[in-house]
Amino acid sequence: MGNLINKAVDDFTVQAYDQGRFREITREDTLGHWSVFFFYPADFTFVCPTELGDLADFYDDFKEAGCEIYSVSEDTHFVHKAWADASDTIKKIRYPMLGDPAGVLARSFGVLVEEEGQALRGTFVVNPEGKIKVYEIHDMGIGRNAQELLRKVQAAQFVEEHGDQVCPARWKPGEETLTPSLDLVGML
Repeated sequence: MGNLINKAVDDFTVQAYDQGRFREITREDTLGHWSVFFFYPADFTFVCPTELGDLADFYDDFKEAGCEIYSVSEDTHFVHKAWADASDTIKKIRYPMLGDPAGVLARSFGVLVEEEGQALRGTFVVNPEGKIKVYEIHDMGIGRNAQELLRKVQAAQFVEEHGDQVCPARWKPGEETLTPSLDLVGML
């Protein structure tokens, strides 16, 4: 798998379970705003609901940052609905849950484990033009942190808006950034 930074998200059309209804989501729907594609192995499992619940807890913060979340598994939109009906954690989700039973999205993002028919835990931050700006991929047993993901979205947004500045480790909005220059070389 090669580098995905600045790769445009491929065209896609999938079915989603979204707040009590089914709807179609396409690549076009993800343009014009920041997006997080949040791949996870499967519904009705163990680590997955902790991650999706964590994202649900921070959803308003992502929306305030102008970012939509799209969770994705190889389950169908019907299974997503059944999971929401069965789990209080999943029931509180207000972001679209994309069904990818054919593995089109997972394969396109390079996270599909073909022999298992499941996706690795891949997280992709995509800018309003549909280009990947941040990504990380975890093995199936390693959960992610929504608060750190939100920080990465905010840093990507800052860097895109202020191309002459960069965000140091643990940077949060409102904190000092760095302006790369010859004067900084070896001084940090």
